[in-house]
Amino acid sequence: MKGAEAERSPLPRVLLAPEPGPVLAFAPHPDDDVLGAGLTLRLHRLQGDPVRMIVVYDGALGRLGGTRAEGEEREALVRLRREESLAGGRILGVLDYEFWNYPEGHLPGPADLTAAAERVAEVVRRDAPATVYAPWVGEQHVDHHALGRAVRLGLALAGFRGTALGYEVWSPLQPTLVVDVSAAYEEKARALAAHRSQTVDTDLVHMVRGLNAHRSLYLPKGSRYGEAFAPLGAPHPDDAALIAGRAPAGG
Repeated sequence: MKGAEAERSPLPRVLLAPEPGPVLAFAPHPDDDVLGAGLTLRLHRLQGDPVRMIVVYDGALGRLGGTRAEGEEREALVRLRREESLAGGRILGVLDYEFWNYPEGHLPGPADLTAAAERVAEVVRRDAPATVYAPWVGEQHVDHHALGRAVRLGLALAGFRGTALGYEVWSPLQPTLVVDVSAAYEEKARALAAHRSQTVDTDLVHMVRGLNAHRSLYLPKGSRYGEAFAPLGAPHPDDAALIAGRAPAGG
């Protein structure tokens, strides 16, 4: 398209099943994996793809009122949220979880961002995924945004040549890919219900159902729900400068 017509959004590609191969997925908090890409990950598992899920932040802000738990209360909440993650994952067939336990609720400085990117790169080299999922960097939530940046930077550091897709949780993205997840949508509702500490005062199922229902606009007639994705893309130049001069492994 040329001229003013170039401002028109392109139609996303539609998949009835995701591309096969090993998967590495990053979630900011327990429950974000289910909200953003839960049924796409379930489809990966149904077609035999190994899926490793890494939950990056500790979830200690996830109590009523959004204040941070401390001391024994924090330990109990973090433990509960891990248990909820594992329970939700079992419903979707995702059983391989890692918890990195970073404190949430702030933008990392250059040193912290670089350290997180290096840790991402180590996991990418170790697991050799075909597809990586992470929050898209346009997410308004500070932890979601920071994780998207760290994953992009880590993929560049690792010389990753596979597919890296961003998913939406708080902030809708402009999709280039929509996966039809209509067939087992209630499994997503069940997996979210496993996160009881987060759904007691917030109807997460209602909110994400609306978002996924809207994505069905692009799907075949009769389909009711889709999960939307867009490329994670290259690191922002300001972030890329943090690893400038380092040769990517495998690049």
